[in-house]
Amino acid sequence: MTARPANAHQARLLKLLRDGGPHSRAQLGDRVDLSRSKLAVEVDRLLETGLVVADGLAASRGGRRSHNIRLAPGLRFLGVDIGATSIDVAVTNAELEILGHINQPMDVRDGPVAVFEQVLSMAAKLRASGLAEGFDGAGIGVPGPVRFPEGVPVAPPIMPGWDGFPVREALSQELGCPVMVDNDVNLMAMGEQHAGVARSVGDFLCVKIGTGIGCGIVAGGEVHRGTTGSAGDIGHILAVPDGRPCACGNRGCLEAHFSGAALARDAKEAAQQGLSVELASRLETNGTLTAVDVAAAAAAGDATALDLIREGGNRTGQVIAGLVSFFNPGLVVIGGGVTGLGHTLLAAIRTQVYRQSLPLATGNLPIVLGELGPTAGVIGAARLISDHLFSPA
Repeated sequence: MTARPANAHQARLLKLLRDGGPHSRAQLGDRVDLSRSKLAVEVDRLLETGLVVADGLAASRGGRRSHNIRLAPGLRFLGVDIGATSIDVAVTNAELEILGHINQPMDVRDGPVAVFEQVLSMAAKLRASGLAEGFDGAGIGVPGPVRFPEGVPVAPPIMPGWDGFPVREALSQELGCPVMVDNDVNLMAMGEQHAGVARSVGDFLCVKIGTGIGCGIVAGGEVHRGTTGSAGDIGHILAVPDGRPCACGNRGCLEAHFSGAALARDAKEAAQQGLSVELASRLETNGTLTAVDVAAAAAAGDATALDLIREGGNRTGQVIAGLVSFFNPGLVVIGGGVTGLGHTLLAAIRTQVYRQSLPLATGNLPIVLGELGPTAGVIGAARLISDHLFSPA
């Protein structure tokens, strides 16, 4: 993809076609503030670039029928969502529909070189399957703070060896296309906004509970990243004064007391202390415990597992309650690997938020699980790069 929109009007038209699919010229005219002649000029210029194509006759609205306009069907975006313990890679078309998706385990602590070798191998596998001859752009999500303009991770607590690594530059050279990089939870929020539970919401919070905890903040339909890109790093808000040490160097952070890693640690301690026969059995069988084991034990009615989930949900809910009072969102989405804990976790979070935040903020506030699961991040990554490419150069 070499062409870019020449102005804001063309950019608006491209994003309308991405988010809403094919439109007739008349339908586009209903959505943008342009005269009929000006709209015709901009659409014709986009047709000349090859970014859009005519796509069959539109339904008649009286008079001569026009052609539908759609994004070029050959456009391909690569979405990469790097988690702490796994990688998701997907190919999408221009409308961000997933054409192919691969998930593989990977430890982000192995460092950027090893991780990106695997990413490139997964991308090559998708390309070899015939889904894409090449990629017009790629979006990358990483589980740590990102200095957004440069696409560089900055002192990520759970990513040793990644500080300052030129992710955007390195992958752009390897993939041969433009690359954009963001924090993984921002991409989860963008994915849920595009195709998930937040489709009709302009102001919402998307809380990802995985190995760590983060929050995507969407205000007025746009992700709020803050001055340097670190907005939403709620895992390092103080939850327990003088509490457990955290990977960031402080004590008592929310992430140190409830996250995938913290839950696994607490479950192991409970099993070793003889507090749960179910967890002890799983520990003996597997040699380790994860949040999945805690979820399974809770589903089997294990009281200790249920207590661990409720305690973590209460602490998370206390932090989210403060965010709700401050931001007044229209929706709170809970996502990430730990959402396998399901409605026990969700109920504990809801209880704290509804109890602690003012009725004006919570009277019509849904707090829900995300709809897209592991595909939210890769859809958000494709959305990120398409936002960049569908903006004037």
